Amino acid sequence: MPTPLEWRLWNRKRRWYERNRRFSRRYRIARHAASGGFFIRPPVEGEVLEALDDGRLSIGRGTLLEPGCWLTLAPEAKITIGQGCFLNRNSMLAAYEEITIGDHVMFANQCFVGDADHRYDDPDQPITWQGFVGKGPVRIGGNCWFGANSVITGGVTVGERCVIGANSVVTRDLPSGVIAAGAPAKVIREIDFR
Repeated sequence: MPTPLEWRLWNRKRRWYERNRRFSRRYRIARHAASGGFFIRPPVEGEVLEALDDGRLSIGRGTLLEPGCWLTLAPEAKITIGQGCFLNRNSMLAAYEEITIGDHVMFANQCFVGDADHRYDDPDQPITWQGFVGKGPVRIGGNCWFGANSVITGGVTVGERCVIGANSVVTRDLPSGVIAAGAPAKVIREIDFR
């Protein structure tokens, strides 16, 4: 049986992790969305409200975040999402420094964009306590399409009008107008535009 102190700590953590389900927070997120002309379908996870309040999260008009999206930002990090983007269910953006997404970018289900790695080099600390190390900003050009379960790692620039195959891991810069796939993702071919 938990002690009273353990019970209070558990309850404090539960309130923190479930905070975006509170009506007052959902209402404030909806007010940001209405004034910015974008849409966030609850539930949404992470520091969305805090980042919108601070101006560290910018979302363009017509952008839609489907239920289950998770946006997490370090205290000084910034995320910019362009106009007309679509983040499908359970997509995650994890910013340690900066993530920039151009206009009309589409993420299929469960995509991940992160600009940092977990630290694991201290043998005297549990991995869960070691924090993160930045890998450089992520920049994604406009009109890109990321297939389901795609991963974009730190320090990567993806050019405009790229298509990334499902289950791909983008670890290097990609030029504009290409189809790439694999782990690590490699250019398969250039797109034949009509």
